Amino acid sequence: MNTERLMQIALDLAGLREVPGDSAIYQEGSEIRRVLIGIDARSAELSLAKSLGYDAVIAHHPMGGSAILNFHTVLGRHVAQMAAAGVPEELARSIVAEVAESRRVLNSMTNYDHDPSIARLVRMPYLNIHTPLDEVGRRRMAAVAEEANAEATVGDLIAAFYDTFAEFRHAATRIETLVGSADRRAGRIAVSHGAGTNGGYPVARAYFDHGVDTLVYIHCRPDDARRLEREVGPGKNLVVTGHIASDSIGINPYIARLRAEGLDVTPLSGILAP
Repeated sequence: MNTERLMQIALDLAGLREVPGDSAIYQEGSEIRRVLIGIDARSAELSLAKSLGYDAVIAHHPMGGSAILNFHTVLGRHVAQMAAAGVPEELARSIVAEVAESRRVLNSMTNYDHDPSIARLVRMPYLNIHTPLDEVGRRRMAAVAEEANAEATVGDLIAAFYDTFAEFRHAATRIETLVGSADRRAGRIAVSHGAGTNGGYPVARAYFDHGVDTLVYIHCRPDDARRLEREVGPGKNLVVTGHIASDSIGINPYIARLRAEGLDVTPLSGILAP
């Protein structure tokens, strides 16, 4: 096993042909048998892995390099998701372009080489896999949402998430309805995930303005939720499933696949048991 193959397995699971901008191999390696994987894995985890005899470290979130500097490019994935839910594509593109430009500027201010430089120093194979695993999680959650019947309430949708995914049951956080209420009819549901990060107020508003009744984010800033609560019409709901639990739903099938390939995989840094 090598780092390129570790990345390719994730791409295959997600049905992606190319490594997206928010994922990268920082330090290549081969003859990998023992892997440490975490939602976040930085220099401390690299040192830990080295001392414990691991052969590679995989982070979920971008840890530096091109995955930070090109992170804004994957926000474009919102466009296809929004268009599929009924948002005019031209409008979706204009909204997402503004969000992406803001993220590009902010990420250019970071110390993008900190953790990759540590990996090079200690010669630890190191990569992060973000969008591919989030896409796996999005599809799994969307499949549950698609099974909701016409009379299902928001509470029914939340109950289905809990029934289907142990990660939600194991999480210290709870699934919340930040806009609307659990006793409202769910109506048309869209799951917005697997596009770098949530689109905040402008993306959510576009969904609501074009026929979506219940939008699922994995996280949302309180100010964005409060603004939506004030401005969207009655019957609109924003469900937030929780960042770490939702990330785990996409990561765990990947861990299972690595183990099926014969690797010894140790999850840490927030990954919840399936």
